[in-house]
Amino acid sequence: MSQLTIYPDAHPETPVGTYTEVDAIRRELNAIGVRFERVDASIPLPDGAGQDEVLAAYKHVVDAEKAKHGYNTVDVARIKPDNPNAAQARQKFLSEHTHTEDESRVMVEGSGCFYLRTQGKVFQIVCTRGDLISVPEGMRHWFDMGPRPEFAAIRFFIRPDGWVGNFTGDAIADRFPRYET
Repeated sequence: MSQLTIYPDAHPETPVGTYTEVDAIRRELNAIGVRFERVDASIPLPDGAGQDEVLAAYKHVVDAEKAKHGYNTVDVARIKPDNPNAAQARQKFLSEHTHTEDESRVMVEGSGCFYLRTQGKVFQIVCTRGDLISVPEGMRHWFDMGPRPEFAAIRFFIRPDGWVGNFTGDAIADRFPRYET
């Protein structure tokens, strides 16, 4: 289940709100410029499905997003608990960063957690299958896939070089609750 928890950025021990209803999550995130939607992600993925198979299965979602938002490049990030590089990948994405374009993702399997930092708050959003999130260009954020990651996310880009993170060097992520799947 998707869940949004909002914290003051200086007080991770004191959440100021928790939301599980999609409309409430959408309202809170839209207020900070984040697009949050639900899409049809009901197609099961075989264990060994690679990028081409995932994109083919979700062609309807990919085509709609590309047409509506002008994305030119699409890829798939899929990590399973037995991935030998899971711990390294988790550590990399736990560092606060920004991007020079929107970061748009559709979760088509499993779950992961985005942390968005703006306006003196941290918005922790657990994204599950069917969640589409688009974090605006320049917004400080990090992502936690959990200690035993299991997710597949379709990622959308305008620029052909895809995911490029500009790390802030701030250790704020170390002060907030980790995502434990």
